[in-house]
Amino acid sequence: MKRDIDKLSSYIDSLNDEKKPKAHKNFNESPEIEKLMDTVRKVRSLKEPVFPEGDYSKKLAGKVLGQLSDKKPGRKKRGIWAAAAAAVVILALLLNFALYPKNTDIVFAMEQAFKEIKAYHGIIEIIEKNAEGKETVQKVREVWADKNGRYYVKELEGSETVMITANNGEKKWQMRFDEGKVFIFPSFPDPYQFTFELGNEIDRIKNAAEVKTIGEDRVSYREAAVLEVTPEGGEPYRIWVDKETKLLLKRESAMLNAIQYVAVYTSIDYHDVLPEELIAYNIPEGFEEIDKNPEQLVSNMEEAEEMLGFSFKIPNEILKGYKLDSVSVIKDGKSAKLNYISRDKENRVIVFQGKAEGEFNPASSAILGEIDGNIAEIQSPVREEYGIISGGGIYSGITDITSIRWQEDGLEFAVVGNLSLNDLASFVKNLWDGTVVLLPEDEEFLDKPQIEVPVDLNIEENEQKSVDAGHSPWKLDPVYVAQVFVSLEISPEGIVGNYPVNYEDIKVIKNNGIEAVLEVSGDVSNISKVYLKKLIRQDSTGIWTVVGYDPL
Repeated sequence: MKRDIDKLSSYIDSLNDEKKPKAHKNFNESPEIEKLMDTVRKVRSLKEPVFPEGDYSKKLAGKVLGQLSDKKPGRKKRGIWAAAAAAVVILALLLNFALYPKNTDIVFAMEQAFKEIKAYHGIIEIIEKNAEGKETVQKVREVWADKNGRYYVKELEGSETVMITANNGEKKWQMRFDEGKVFIFPSFPDPYQFTFELGNEIDRIKNAAEVKTIGEDRVSYREAAVLEVTPEGGEPYRIWVDKETKLLLKRESAMLNAIQYVAVYTSIDYHDVLPEELIAYNIPEGFEEIDKNPEQLVSNMEEAEEMLGFSFKIPNEILKGYKLDSVSVIKDGKSAKLNYISRDKENRVIVFQGKAEGEFNPASSAILGEIDGNIAEIQSPVREEYGIISGGGIYSGITDITSIRWQEDGLEFAVVGNLSLNDLASFVKNLWDGTVVLLPEDEEFLDKPQIEVPVDLNIEENEQKSVDAGHSPWKLDPVYVAQVFVSLEISPEGIVGNYPVNYEDIKVIKNNGIEAVLEVSGDVSNISKVYLKKLIRQDSTGIWTVVGYDPL
């Protein structure tokens, strides 16, 4: 039996080293061992195995034994079966230790630990470090935050003016003491996210391509595990996790342009609630209040209709778990705003409706869907603000905000919230009867370009890294990418002055977030369509690459 266990262990080690095991297809092995090795190969072939339950190894052992027991053995084989049964148990353990990605355990532990806390308080240092190792403290701030999105941030040191930024869920404000002013903003959506906020940071780690432990260290007088996190298509960075609390203590970015940034909690503690006195809105004597986005609250939808001067669609049904929190009139009395909130107060949805002004023009980077036969602009997250949600940059650039916007019967609608795209679609479907097609069907993208454009993936990977570092942001805009491509086809020696093809002459006709087809108008180019694809990273941060075109 020991020989069989050693053989299985060696077999797994070879597969982990990407080598062909010596015992592979060895016809001298017993049928039982061959079956176990076949099971190992099948499990190892999974690049990112997911084991959703803690008793996975026990279930695996039972499953394999059940398969091997389909044929009942005679008395002479009982010894073999006993050895096989023991080997299966060892196999399950070996799989658990050798194949199971232990760092998934660490990420899961962080998620669970964060779920257990209600609020936290800490002092964060933001440090800039150059390639020579010289460190400069940029900012020191005190932060209070809870799970309901409420926070209090006070700048203690740094280049910022002396100020406090707070959001109590009903009102957001920023006190600038050297100006003697208090600026008022909508509490939701909130584009402000202080650096190294625990919840957002854990979400990024959870969605990373790879997380691995690389060592141990001591941070802020606490023992910590050091992890290397590699985002999908991005540069690896490091995080320090408190061994006791399983929560984050420090983050060190990748070195880009000879600069990297370090965020560290020099102190952090956990609480049941935020101190109410910190998030209670009070204007200091002598301060001027400036409301950046005024809106007038009304008691019901009928009052809103009377102020607007037109009737708008009344929602049929609210998605389960939500309630209408408030109704207001905005944009100088031109549109209504309905605020919905989940019972746990973690999610919010805003429904806008008003008279349509002009032709419907979707954002260039938006996914194109359909609602009741009308084009729907889908942004996840919101990158550009058009139509009824335009004005002030309230929504654009917030990573967890999704929007759906469309026009129908002379009205314009938009639904904006910190929900996933599927959940927001469900919200739209519940509000109004009608067909909602948020993503184009696959067959719509079966069109192939008449002429394919060769792509060097190494170059594209470097371009992605460059964009991640803040360079060439136009690569995130499919219209801009198509404009550059078509212009270079006209002037292959280079572009001097204005582009020969105008930005307005290129229109997105299909976009499912990963592939896009754009139509070129005008008479200066012999290209009618350009085909783009996100080859390196298939999310909102992924760059677009030209993969083909159709000539006239």
